[in-house]
Amino acid sequence: MDDRLFRNAMGKFATGITVVTTEIDGQPYGMTANAFMSVSLQPRLVLVSIGANAQMHGRIMRSQRYGVSILAEHQQEVSALFAGQSRAETPVTFDRLGDLPVIKEAIAHIACTVVASHEAGDHTLFIGEVTDIRLQDGEPLLFSQGKYRALAARQEDMVT
Repeated sequence: MDDRLFRNAMGKFATGITVVTTEIDGQPYGMTANAFMSVSLQPRLVLVSIGANAQMHGRIMRSQRYGVSILAEHQQEVSALFAGQSRAETPVTFDRLGDLPVIKEAIAHIACTVVASHEAGDHTLFIGEVTDIRLQDGEPLLFSQGKYRALAARQEDMVT
């Protein structure tokens, strides 16, 4: 099988969009990622998968901590910016969760300390113990088959 076939198959799995952040010497850094999942309830663990060649890889290895901001449906531009697909004309200002930078207006913020890292092909799986969480109302930004998506309102969810 070729790489395109594999990517197309993986694209059939709809995901949310996150921005993974960390801080080095007072400087915040972030990257868009959809390879995020919960791992365990006890202890509370989550996982992000970061490419070995990504700048964020070395930054998380150095800081040993990261934040995850689950983006809201109106944050496509934020996703594009941290994916390197856009150049925002206004500088990004971060919010804080504990001692980590996070993305303002995201529907969830999760702060983590790395407890394990595992090489997996051309990526590293960073398992983080959750140290803090903050939630906000809103719908998630979704991604499927190479496009941003939104949740469709179901008839039984609609208020009349």
